[in-house]
Parts: sequence; C-alpha cells; structure tokens
Amino acid sequence: MSDFAPTVGVDTTRPSDMPTDHAELPVWNAENWFYEDWPVGQKIRSLRRTISEGDSHLFNALVLDIHPYVQDQMFAEREGIFGRRLVAGAYVFSAGLGLVATNCVNAFSYGYDRLRFIKPVFIGDTIYTIRSNLDKRPRYREMGLIRASYEVFKGEGELVLYCEHLQTVTYRNAADFADQVERA
Repeated sequence: MSDFAPTVGVDTTRPSDMPTDHAELPVWNAENWFYEDWPVGQKIRSLRRTISEGDSHLFNALVLDIHPYVQDQMFAEREGIFGRRLVAGAYVFSAGLGLVATNCVNAFSYGYDRLRFIKPVFIGDTIYTIRSNLDKRPRYREMGLIRASYEVFKGEGELVLYCEHLQTVTYRNAADFADQVERA
C-alpha cells in the first residue's frame, strides 16, 4: 500500500459559458494538484488495454503510417522477421501514456526523454503502464519541472517501452520558490 495521498480532484473550473448550477459541479476525471502536491517516489499502475486490429489501423490511418510491418499481413507473415504484424511504436507510446494520463489543470507537457521501444507489440497484445514520479525541481517563476518515468508492459509483465515525461506544473505558492528558480 502506498503512503501517498490520492490525487486531488477539481472542485470546479467555474466556466462562465454554461448555467451557473452546471459550472459549480465538480469536474470529473480532472485534477488540480500543484507542484507542491506531486510526491516524488509515488508509483501508479494503469488498467490494462488489449490493442485490437481496429485500434492499430485507425491510428495508422490517422498518422499515414503504411509501413508493411503494421499494414500488410502477407508481408509480415512471409517476409517479416516477427511473422506477424506489429502495432506501430508511436501508437504503443500514445496508448501506454494515455493509460496513466491525468487531466491536471495546472500541468503542461514539456517533453519526453529516453524514449525506447524495447520489444515489439502485436495486434491482440494487452498492455498496461506503470508511472513512477522520479523527481522535481523549481524552474520558472510560476512553475516547477517534474519528471516521471513511464514503463509500458505487455502480457504478464514484459517491458516493451520506456520513456520519461517532463511537465511544468504551477506552484500553489510561487513566493516559496522565488529564490530557487532558474535565471535566464
């Protein structure tokens, strides 16, 4: 069991373009945690997702990926080194991260480092993701930088993808970090 508090939910974003009684309702599937709330060392695991042929083809069509390893069953079976079609690595990355993505209204993606496609993923494989909060540091006047690793596994625990996600996150109280931010 974890010693970390659960994610903090957003009470409301109070939009002005809807009825007041609707705007005051808590927002589902969103968080309002701040830099100070982000616990270094916390790990979470996603639900699992089986990647279907339709998922794979839809992604490939959207990004115009027509490589024979992901689109041509006959090629994959007869000439490919894996004997079957792959799921595009970009889709494994997107789906794997999406499984543990948050909708934090105070966090903004800064980029990804150390992205590696470790093992192939095939149509019909089931994946899940473990996110580990690695570290954080004050960076800008209004936001700090946090870093988390994402490990995507298939089946019963075979690591297929690793990357680190950097995010800028708003401070609850920027004055607490004023003497620690990086100078331009």
